[in-house]
Amino acid sequence: MTLELIIFIASILFGAVIFWRESQGNGVYRFFNKMMNSKELQMQATNKKGFVYQQSFLLRLVFITALFLIGIVITRFLIPIDLATISLFASMIFGTLIGTYLAGFIFKSSAIIDEQSESLEDKFQDVVESGKGFINDLKAKEPVAIEKAQEEIEKPKVEAKSARERLKDKGLL
Repeated sequence: MTLELIIFIASILFGAVIFWRESQGNGVYRFFNKMMNSKELQMQATNKKGFVYQQSFLLRLVFITALFLIGIVITRFLIPIDLATISLFASMIFGTLIGTYLAGFIFKSSAIIDEQSESLEDKFQDVVESGKGFINDLKAKEPVAIEKAQEEIEKPKVEAKSARERLKDKGLL
């Protein structure tokens, strides 16, 4: 039971490493794709799909099972010791599948968090800029009543002619 638990945890980590590695580059999958398919059926250069990266559950299961089946056949020929091979085999497959989905969840959530933090930073910068503008408006401008009073004080008063003088100027008096 202890060996199975250790192998299970190691296979979870192995699945995360496989998923991360294929998210960085899918050279092995691209090689097999070129080898197996005709020119018209080969994947596009921009396609990031790999053996486990961006694959459906069933294809992930098939590819991981094939990988471990090849590994166990080679191991059985090199070391003919029987350690409940089927139980370890199932534990490795299940752990690796869990590891790939766990890594996918972590990568997807970190991408979403990065995206949201960038948008939050933009929003924060907008709020800071509008706050600076508001503070500058408060600092720079004085109330309208004070401005009008200052204009009246600063204007030199021109002495207006009296009504009698205006009538004399028009020749009415």
